[in-house]
Amino acid sequence: MSALTWKDRLEGQIPPEMAREIDQFEAQMQLRKQGKIEERVFAETRLRRGTYGQRYDNGRRHDGIRTQELRFPHGPLTKGPETIWDAPGMQRIKIPFGSLNPTQMRELANLAEEYSDSICHITTRQDIQLHYIHIEDVPTLFRRLASVGITTREACGNSVRNVTACPLAGVCHTEAFDVSPYAKACAYYLLGHPDTQDFGRKFKIAFSGCREQACALVTIHDLGGIAVKRVIDGKERRGFELYVGGGLGAVPYQAQLFDEFLPEEELLPTARAIGRVFARLGEKKNRQKARLKFVVAKLGIEEFKRIVLEEKTSMPDDPSWRKFFDQIPRYEEWAKTNVYHQRQAGYATVTVTLPLGDLSSDQMRKVADLVHRYASDHARTTVEQNIVLRWVPHGKVPALYQELKNLGLGQGGAGTIVDVVSCPGTDTCKLGIASSRGLAGELRTRLAARSAALDEAVRNLHIKISGCFNSCGQHHAADIGFYGNSRNIGGYTVPHFQVMIGGQWTENAKSYGLAIGSIPSKRIPEVVERLTGRYVKDRFAAESFQSFCRRIGKKELKTVIEDLAKVPPHTVDASFYSDWGDPREFTIGDMGTGECAGEIVSLTEFGFTAAESDAFESQLLLDDAQYRKADEMAYGAMLTAARTLVQLQWPDVPNDPGTIVSEFRTRFVEPKLFWDTYHHGQFANYLFNRHEGADQRFNKDTAHKTVEEANLFIDAAHKCYAKYQQSLNVLKASPAPVAAGA
Repeated sequence: MSALTWKDRLEGQIPPEMAREIDQFEAQMQLRKQGKIEERVFAETRLRRGTYGQRYDNGRRHDGIRTQELRFPHGPLTKGPETIWDAPGMQRIKIPFGSLNPTQMRELANLAEEYSDSICHITTRQDIQLHYIHIEDVPTLFRRLASVGITTREACGNSVRNVTACPLAGVCHTEAFDVSPYAKACAYYLLGHPDTQDFGRKFKIAFSGCREQACALVTIHDLGGIAVKRVIDGKERRGFELYVGGGLGAVPYQAQLFDEFLPEEELLPTARAIGRVFARLGEKKNRQKARLKFVVAKLGIEEFKRIVLEEKTSMPDDPSWRKFFDQIPRYEEWAKTNVYHQRQAGYATVTVTLPLGDLSSDQMRKVADLVHRYASDHARTTVEQNIVLRWVPHGKVPALYQELKNLGLGQGGAGTIVDVVSCPGTDTCKLGIASSRGLAGELRTRLAARSAALDEAVRNLHIKISGCFNSCGQHHAADIGFYGNSRNIGGYTVPHFQVMIGGQWTENAKSYGLAIGSIPSKRIPEVVERLTGRYVKDRFAAESFQSFCRRIGKKELKTVIEDLAKVPPHTVDASFYSDWGDPREFTIGDMGTGECAGEIVSLTEFGFTAAESDAFESQLLLDDAQYRKADEMAYGAMLTAARTLVQLQWPDVPNDPGTIVSEFRTRFVEPKLFWDTYHHGQFANYLFNRHEGADQRFNKDTAHKTVEEANLFIDAAHKCYAKYQQSLNVLKASPAPVAAGA
């Protein structure tokens, strides 16, 4: 089967990012064959994808047991290949921490049979290698691997190589905890990360669950972590005994201790910081001295650590690590908040946490399957916007958790401060004043990021948010509640939330909260931090939040947050004038309006939208090889954009190509309104040239040219319109002439 056929066949099965990477590699292959890329540049490209040249012995493989004739595409080799194109090579395939599922194993077996010598070779770094692969088959190989969730990216080259881990991780008797998910998080966080692309040599990472056994051979790696636990402030915490600067080779170095206990949440940022330091200080010219072990040996471990910690505090923010860290399964933590042991012996009720109460149609269908398989068809929704599965046998809870995790529904924290409740607010409600869902999402993200460090008293608080005073989010019954309102500041409407404290969720909403002030929406996260911080600092032993609020008093608690009520001028910080999740400046103008009231849209906006739609349609026609139609549609898009501009001065301009082009030239091109410093009138010529006569060949190249020019012309039309509007505003602002003798 051809590569093109495989590409079509696997469409939709490959993650878009992986598909783009493979397409780019295939394009670079073609450019190299055409001599447009240097061999040394392409060599680094293919090596980063794990594609090597290999050694040959006249087309025969000797494995000590048998001698196998190899069927090369161009016949048996009689001499060593001169380049990677002359003969098959080797493909290394990354298998992070050695984890494989049956689907992946079957596909690897198929690939070995179809493109290699039917041998899957497992390496000392838990990779798999296929030998005698021809480079022309590599893109197809990549696509078939990607379709089962495997990448070869950075399997070789000056990059972070395959992250390894103990094969007994998760089942070992002596491990502190299962390091598998940490190895996976580290592998995929650093994969393709911009801070790990400028190494002088390779960078190897390993994780082990215990210190005593051989496991993953941590001390021979550039970076290695051994799982450890510590009790901090009365709470058991996970972390790593971190080592750096190990390596074998001709001159072996044993890794040195970097940190006796690195908290688990610091692992990924620290690994990134070490990568940045290695990229900056590592040798780039002499490959024999280009490993991290030489950097550590030269600086000494204390100086190296100082530089890394300094780098960690100063490097640009990269919140993406949270995504990988949050995907680490934490069954024990999840079970504490999401599993309720029923009074019926042997059964549990499991809460499926739904952030903001949302789950997709696909998730709902799959949860329905889980309800049937695990919960005897018993499920209920909750007033805290979650779903509970009842009658789950105790022995099946771990398996259910893993299935929920695979669906993206394995979040813990049900019924805790992280499980923020919110009404729809301004997202969909006509009565909404402020974005309750936007604020809830922001609070949930921030609280989840530091959930491990939250005081136990704070962890059990409830936060509920309403978009207006109607309390659909039940803010009155929360420990800390908010409802949306607004304030006019300097002529601008600014989103606010009224702060409610001391409501009681337990005992069937026994008491309601008290209002202590309206705070700008963008400062509400600080309100939560201050109120919970004061509670932890000043509460009596075992004192509830409600009792604390009554004892401290409304007046005192108001002073804790009152400075947050100040709103900076719009010219100082415009962010206060928009709401969470919405970059637009805040307004409540459409509050309560019916659906028949449409927003005013100018004819100019309609015109440009129509031009852009035609330009997009022309691209689809081009892709479908309808070259004449693509050319004509693109030309029509340019005419529509030009007519839209002419209508600014002549609303009733005839929809005639000749008239449009003539008026456009007279009114916008000759006065140099359709003009810029760099391209002058070039974009206008795209319309003029096409209008004066199309290339009648209508082939792929001519149509492609017109389509590209149409998009550039429309962009220029937008800029011209903005310049035209600006010139009108200047005229309006000019003072009226003073009459003579006045």
